[in-house]
Amino acid sequence: MIVTGGGPQPALAAKAATSTIPIVFFTGGDPVKFGLVPRYNRPGSNLTGFNFMISELEQKRVGLLHELVPTAGVVAALCDPHGSAAAAILVEVAGAAKSLGLELVTVNASDPGQFDAAFAQAEHAGAGAMLVTSVELFTVSRANRDRLVELAVKHRLPAMFSLSETVETGGLISYGTDPVDGYRQVGIYVGRILKGENPGDLPIMQPTKFTLAINLKTAKALGITVPPTLLALADDVIE
Repeated sequence: MIVTGGGPQPALAAKAATSTIPIVFFTGGDPVKFGLVPRYNRPGSNLTGFNFMISELEQKRVGLLHELVPTAGVVAALCDPHGSAAAAILVEVAGAAKSLGLELVTVNASDPGQFDAAFAQAEHAGAGAMLVTSVELFTVSRANRDRLVELAVKHRLPAMFSLSETVETGGLISYGTDPVDGYRQVGIYVGRILKGENPGDLPIMQPTKFTLAINLKTAKALGITVPPTLLALADDVIE
């Protein structure tokens, strides 16, 4: 049994190495587009896994951010160009921004030492809000998440994140799924395969629960009034 995480590359490497050992992957992007499996329902061969839907959710995040800060005509997208799903994420973000009539400014950071410069670039470009894309550099490390929250407050830039943990530590708003639950589902598939089931017969899993979190204290500090419709949708409201 091989279990992979952290994007499609480990799963692709495992697929290239063996066509017989069962592989269960955890990836943030569409496994069909990445070439891991030919279909979702019956992936076939020796692979199955969980699609965390990172890139697919970015359109929703842009829409929620626009609903929260409708006066922000320019939105910055913070991205790590080396992230595993960066290209797919930016396609989704650009499409969402265009449909809402927003000007999109992409600012890049490939390591924590570039965070300050990225926020300064966004401010210089006149961004009224920021989408922190859900690439690994901005989500995996607690220290990196906390630093991004600090910089958003420092620059008074309303920022959308993907993990509710970020909102709990002072971030303004987040929308996303629970990665812990995703890994738990991967573990269930591992158990089923070890008991004799064929991975190629097990459908690719996708998240079913999505969480919207809002920090009202941060909103007040930024001078933002959260629309009642958005508050009604929120799963977690931090006061």
